[in-house]
Amino acid sequence: MGLRTSHRASRGGGGTLRCVTALILLAFGLLSAPLSANAQSVRLSAEQQRMLEQLPPAQREQALRALEQYETSRPQTAPRPVRETPSTQTPALSPIPEIAEEEELRASPNSSLVIRMTPRNDLTAQQREALEQNQVKSSLVGNRSYTLDDVGVLSLFNVRFIPLLGLNEADIERRLQAEPLLTEFNIDVRILSVAETGVDALDYFGYELFEPHEVSFDPPMSGPVPPDYVLGTGDTVRIQLYGKDNQVHELDVTRDGHLNLPEVGPVIVAGLPFSEVREEIRQRVGQILLGTEVSVTMGQLRNIRVFVVGDANRPGSYIVSSLATMSSALYRSGGISRVGSLRDIELKRDGRTVATLDLYDLLLKGDSSGDERLMPGDAVFVNPVGPRISIGGAVNRPAIYEMRGKESLAEALELAGGLTDDAYANGARIERISEAQRRVVVSIDADGDEAKTSSVRPGDVVVVPRVLPEMDNVITLIGQVERPGPYEWRPGLRLTDLIGSRRDLKPAADAGYVLVRREDAETREISALSADLGRALDAPQSEANIPLKPRDTVYVFNQQFDRQLVIEPILDELTAQSRFGKPLREASVTGRVKAPGAYPLEPRMRVSDLLRAGGSLSEDAFTLSAEIARYEIVDDSYRETEIIDVDLAAVMAGDAAADIEIREYDNLRISRLPQWAETWSVTLEGEVTYPGVYRIRNGETLSQIIERAGGLTEDAFPAGAVFLREHLRQREQEQIEVLAQRMEADLTALSLEDRGIDSADTLSTGQSLLAQLRSTRAVGRLVIDLDPDQSPRDSDSSDIELRDGDRLLVPKSPDEVTVIGETQQNTSHLYQQGLSRDDYIGLSGGLTRRADKKLIYVVRASGAVAHGNRSRWIGRSSGLEIRPGDTIVVPADTDRVRPLTLWTNVSQILYQAAIAVAAVRTFDN
Repeated sequence: MGLRTSHRASRGGGGTLRCVTALILLAFGLLSAPLSANAQSVRLSAEQQRMLEQLPPAQREQALRALEQYETSRPQTAPRPVRETPSTQTPALSPIPEIAEEEELRASPNSSLVIRMTPRNDLTAQQREALEQNQVKSSLVGNRSYTLDDVGVLSLFNVRFIPLLGLNEADIERRLQAEPLLTEFNIDVRILSVAETGVDALDYFGYELFEPHEVSFDPPMSGPVPPDYVLGTGDTVRIQLYGKDNQVHELDVTRDGHLNLPEVGPVIVAGLPFSEVREEIRQRVGQILLGTEVSVTMGQLRNIRVFVVGDANRPGSYIVSSLATMSSALYRSGGISRVGSLRDIELKRDGRTVATLDLYDLLLKGDSSGDERLMPGDAVFVNPVGPRISIGGAVNRPAIYEMRGKESLAEALELAGGLTDDAYANGARIERISEAQRRVVVSIDADGDEAKTSSVRPGDVVVVPRVLPEMDNVITLIGQVERPGPYEWRPGLRLTDLIGSRRDLKPAADAGYVLVRREDAETREISALSADLGRALDAPQSEANIPLKPRDTVYVFNQQFDRQLVIEPILDELTAQSRFGKPLREASVTGRVKAPGAYPLEPRMRVSDLLRAGGSLSEDAFTLSAEIARYEIVDDSYRETEIIDVDLAAVMAGDAAADIEIREYDNLRISRLPQWAETWSVTLEGEVTYPGVYRIRNGETLSQIIERAGGLTEDAFPAGAVFLREHLRQREQEQIEVLAQRMEADLTALSLEDRGIDSADTLSTGQSLLAQLRSTRAVGRLVIDLDPDQSPRDSDSSDIELRDGDRLLVPKSPDEVTVIGETQQNTSHLYQQGLSRDDYIGLSGGLTRRADKKLIYVVRASGAVAHGNRSRWIGRSSGLEIRPGDTIVVPADTDRVRPLTLWTNVSQILYQAAIAVAAVRTFDN
């Protein structure tokens, strides 16, 4: 796309550069919103629209023509039909079309980029070594922040200059990868959306006046008109006759300027003010129609054609109401472009300038006297913008203002609405370009006589700072108090003057340790000291009632929450002040205190003060002794640690000699009381006299707790007692998981072998066992022999020492025997004296074909396992005694499927876990 620009077409320096820059931007990413009538096919983003509006009209037209040529090569959407408006009516005012904002970020002047470069994975070892040895390339590795210059160019080490204006992130990555210097890198780019602040965020004043609004600037087409309204062809005059004759006539002004009044004749009205026309008609009617009065008003007003030219957003010819003024015509043309003047708008009539409009009078003073009414053929000419200055900081209307002539700083500040209440007028400064073309700063008192005599120059940036937020002669109260905030300092003010009673504190406040952050007004150095507020309230004349100074901050802590959130920032400030010969004044307390941590070291701080800082001792603290770890520098060559014993009991009793003074970096450690533990409890359920949860002492046994619970009831079945322990449950569950993993590995190995039908049966059986094993949950049962006749005073080594969370379940005496496993029918049978194990198996239908006759065993009600002799199913009878509550387990013969030793263990675990779970569920239900 070729384009030639003329220097004569630009207004002001740099016009050609702005045009070219705009065209470069517009060449990338054209979006929605039609720009103007002569460029309906061109669709621009909001940013592109803004940049285009800043160009002078001639360059803007050139850009539009070039863009229209560019658009011809792209698919176009059908234009929306425009409805013709009859010339006899004023077309409804349409607001400026809404510009759809781009969602995708694109590089613009002064954009901030984060570019991450990493060496490509396909580089050879030699290439990587060469890259690491290249200082320029190696410095590019990692995340780096870049800022584009004023025309969107990226500078790499002031060697490579890469234009990126208008490109999105993906395009920038491709563009950078095309650079020979960067071919060895993977490149990731992010465009940061950075909001401008301060002077950079200032906008031009007044241009928003013409932004789209619901309220139109168009005057009404009917109604009263001012007396000086000049009639013309197309106006309608309403004449009402009353008295002798009563008639109403609405008459149009003819092309020759006459008003044909019935019974009176033609009256010349074109070019005359309405007041003269009204008086002329009254005289004519009075002379001709005797006894008749007349009322003359305006009806429908005519339309006129005017021109809006110069630096308007949409210059051209417009049809407006005959009551239209310069401002309404400007609004119809879309307002004034950013390069147009708000203060020098001329109304030209017949080649002469008849009026000049300064919109600042309207915006700042409400003076619309310069907003002249338009006549047919008038031209509203918007001159180029005049000199501008920026005014920011503590002013009421920070913005960029257009100057008109030589104005003083005071007059410029008046444009900005004057200074705010918190303005620091004496610190005002003017940033300007000197006659030597260098940027300089001029300090000035914005509220003094100098501001009235000093003139501002084009391009000046006036900044009025605000007064500092810090308050002098004030004390700030923070924390667990009812009325926090700043308070006035006065000479002699003490802590109890700020906090007068304990009612001023919140319920959880720690009155024993109040921290004061003190800032020296001259040196700005930070120090810290504390006070015992409780003692100060009890004895206001004591040294605990410390005097306060201006700029002090008083912190009252909560007893329950971590106070390090407040302490750490103060320690950071103290750390920043520390240096050689002036170590950080910090000490720490650890161990059994309520708020362990590091605290500021105060002058003459002692062990008792450090304990107050830590919130005092906790209930499990060992109060007889403590120790201090102290660090000493020996001969300026090394540091060694000294351990100092502290008689904590004496310190708590108020012994000043035992209350050791604390030094820098001391650590006070408070030990825990020996044999202190959390409260232990056990649960007794079932057939005990007083079941429930019992607290136990260290070393207490099962028999002792049973005695405390009143012993067992008459219906108790001690042999079937279930004793559960949490750490056993956890260990059993871990073993089950290990066994499941081993079994899964065996099944995986077996699946790789081809053994026909037998192998498939084996896999099916194994997978079934594995599924059951993974769903099994351990209960942590410990097999015990509960003897109801045993006394807790008997020295029996089998008595169990209790642990926290133990649970004893004592069932009632059972009257059944259960048979499970590989029998025809797993069920429970009523206990019958004299029946053997094999008899109960027979009652369950006998063994299945998969039963392992050699491994049949009995699980006693206590959880113990008993093995009997070989059964009669293989030739001999078992002599194992069967008791009430027993469970006979018939395992599967794993040798019939495959000799995996784990499978036998798995089946036993499943059976025993099922028995234990069944016993526990009896009580849970």
